[in-house]
Amino acid sequence: MITALVIAVVVAIACVLVVALPFIREPATQDDCLVAPGEVEQRRLAAAEERDRALAALKELEFDHRTGKISDDDYRALVGPLRHRVADALRALDGRAARSRTKVPHG
Repeated sequence: MITALVIAVVVAIACVLVVALPFIREPATQDDCLVAPGEVEQRRLAAAEERDRALAALKELEFDHRTGKISDDDYRALVGPLRHRVADALRALDGRAARSRTKVPHG
């Protein structure tokens, strides 16, 4: 009985150490380095952010229209340019994705 208890305690301590080790150890300096994105990646991120802003604005406009904050005439005047902005952002992202797919060498 005592032997089983001692083995269980040793196994429990070993499990705790294995789980806690990544949190206890000092991180390597190479793990702390952040690599700045390249120019292509920055442009892709900017296009994705523009898409997200345009979609959020369109969603907010539609919500305001549904809740009655914006009249039908104002909605019609504002929704077109916003949809074009979203479409342009999506085309820019899609164009970048298509260009990156064509640059991959086929083996």
